[in-house]
Amino acid sequence: MTAFGCATLPFTGELMSLVQMSVAVEPAAEPQRKSGLARWGRPALGLLLPLVLALGWELAVRAGLSNGRLVPPPSRIYEEFAELARSGELLRHVIATLLRVAAGFCLGTAVATVLGAVAGYSTLVRRLIDPSLQGLRAVPSIAWIPLFILWLGIFETSKVALIAVGVFFPIYLGVMGAVMSVDRKIVEVGRVFRLSGTQMVRRILLPAVLPSYVIALRSGLGLGWMFVIAAEFMGASEGLGYLLIDGQQLGKPTEIVAAILAFAVLGKTTDWIIALVAAPFLRWEDHFARSTET
Repeated sequence: MTAFGCATLPFTGELMSLVQMSVAVEPAAEPQRKSGLARWGRPALGLLLPLVLALGWELAVRAGLSNGRLVPPPSRIYEEFAELARSGELLRHVIATLLRVAAGFCLGTAVATVLGAVAGYSTLVRRLIDPSLQGLRAVPSIAWIPLFILWLGIFETSKVALIAVGVFFPIYLGVMGAVMSVDRKIVEVGRVFRLSGTQMVRRILLPAVLPSYVIALRSGLGLGWMFVIAAEFMGASEGLGYLLIDGQQLGKPTEIVAAILAFAVLGKTTDWIIALVAAPFLRWEDHFARSTET
């Protein structure tokens, strides 16, 4: 090789590296510009279906195809929301229901996480408690109401306990199944590197369990919102469940639909908060759904 050829090799290497960097950088710039649009476009896409259905029903009622008495159109539901907001009733009922769900969710999550982790880790504990818990899981929520009223009274304690029962079972099953499904080879790698018990939990078990745990939390929260309706049927004087009963007794379908929509909005909002809080801890995941979002 000539001296000239030898002298050009570093320049050629630098040129190739610059070309590769430009190729790598240019495609990344386009998704970065699109990220803002995608961030707002995805939630807007989820609102498309309910907005189309609401608009279609509003037009059907205005065209005289239905009187809108049993299924009120969105305009009447909006008027009901506005009236409840002006009187302060909406905020009072929403806060009462939110506090009950929050208390029941925290209580059920704490107990379910501990028992699920222990049952998933210990075969003896799992064989001891899991059959009984699976039997109790099949008991309908309404069946607990007379017993909780007898034990805890008709006030807030029995309502929170009923919500905690609804939250408990999906989280317990999710945690136990996640711990049991941790890949044994990953644990063996941790033992090869002589990780301590705390390091094994923090660096191997917790990351492996966390995705399933987040899904279990979201499932438990959804059942918590379902159980709060049964809880507020137990002599509640405030809450969105009380609005449902009040609307049924007074023959006000607009109030009933407004309460149902309030449940839907609050349930979706709290589910979104859990997903948003968990997202930074799950950035390491490389799965199919994430590839389809880009």
